[in-house]
This record gives sequence, C-alpha cells and structure tokens, in this order.
Amino acid sequence: MGDIRIGTSGWTYPEWRGSFYPRGLPRDRELEHLAARVNSVELNSTFYGLRQPNHYRSWAARTPDDFVLSVKAPKVITHDKRLRDVDADLAEFFASGVHELDTKLGPVLWQLPPFLPFKPDRVTTFLDALPKDLRHAVEVRHPSFDSPEFLDLLRDRGIAAVVADTAGRFPAVEDATTDFVYARLHGAEELYVSAYGPTELDAWATRVRAWAEDGDVFVYFDNTLSGAAPYNAVSLAERLGTDRIPADPQRPRGSHR
Repeated sequence: MGDIRIGTSGWTYPEWRGSFYPRGLPRDRELEHLAARVNSVELNSTFYGLRQPNHYRSWAARTPDDFVLSVKAPKVITHDKRLRDVDADLAEFFASGVHELDTKLGPVLWQLPPFLPFKPDRVTTFLDALPKDLRHAVEVRHPSFDSPEFLDLLRDRGIAAVVADTAGRFPAVEDATTDFVYARLHGAEELYVSAYGPTELDAWATRVRAWAEDGDVFVYFDNTLSGAAPYNAVSLAERLGTDRIPADPQRPRGSHR
C-alpha cells in the first residue's frame, strides 16, 4: 500500500475561526491546530508570491515529524506568463526555500488557469524544464487538455494529472499518469464552497483505497469558503485511518460531517 495523505489547501481562512479553530486561538497557531488532526497540507500562499527560506523552515518546524507539505507553484509562472519564457522564474521559485522542507516536501502543484489552452510545444518545453528530483502534479482547467497527447506527455515524464472535483466547471481528468495520485476536492455542487456529505466521503474513501494499492495518494480539500474543508479532511482521514488524535473531542455544530 502506498502512503495516504489527507489535508486542506491552505489553512488561513476567516471562515474557520470560531468553528474549526477555537475562539481565542492565536493565528500563528492555526497550522499547528490543523496539523494535529490531518497528516498533510497544501501550501497555498506560495501561489501568490515567493516566500523566504525562513517561511519554509517555520512551516516544517511547526508540524509533526511525519507531516508532508505540498507546494502550490507561483501564479506568475502559470497565470501571468502562461508557461512561456519562465526559466528564470522557475529557478527563482526553487531557490526561494522549497527544499528547506526537506523530508516533509510533497509534490509541487501546477494549477493552470481556465484561459490557458493546450499547446503541445509550450507545455512540452515547460514540463522539460521542471526539476527531475521532485514530484510534480498538473491541474488543468481548459477543455483542450482533455487530450491523450497531454496525458502521454505527463506519463513520459512521471508527472501526475490532478484528479479535480470541480462541480462540473473544469475537465475531469481521471487517468493515472505516474506512480502517485494527487486529488483536489473543490466542492461537488458549488466550487470552493459546498461540503461533502457522508455518502460522498465514503465514495472518495473507496477511491483512495484503490489508488493506494498502486502508490502514494495526496488528497486536498479546497472547499474552504464555508469552512467545510478541515472537517471534510478530518472525516475522510478517519475513514482511511490516517486521522490524528483530536485536540478537542467536542465537535462544534455545523461541522460538515
């Protein structure tokens, strides 16, 4: 069986305060609170700009020894420059401190924008520029990426095609392209908002178990805007036996279980 990692996309959300995060919890302790319940998190702030080595060292130091942090790559590469002429940006990103996570470093997520179509030459050049010593996962949002040619490019380079649940808004890529699976659950009914109920979580747990028979699995809940994500992550982790000891046995009402 592969390693199963369940968590959320980011952790700094006002909607979580006073609910998943108890009232009075200092904001600089929110990561620790989340990491007490799940075994991974997707760094989201790295999407908006470069971070410093001390940031990565702090995130590593504030999480348990067996914790894993995946890193969402900067939007300047994926959205602003649209993967074109990004060699210097890639070098700057990977020199900014990513490797400070050391053994806690998970895959690097490349979320492509919905306005970026599949152009084989451009995508090939970009993929070939990625560091070979790291795991990478690509999330696509333009329908033209629903292409065997794109999936073959990923397979040839050992890069994962992200399995994304997006309320039908973006392409649903289900093909395994490497030895691990990376899934992002954005909300089955309303993007970034709707919670997953028990039946839906049972179905995802079944899928994760099947994926784990062939390799590692990373699942991140991005339905953050109503506060559902951490509760859904904990509930899925409980189903898969990867949850941690609860910091507080009392569950608040409206916990999206």
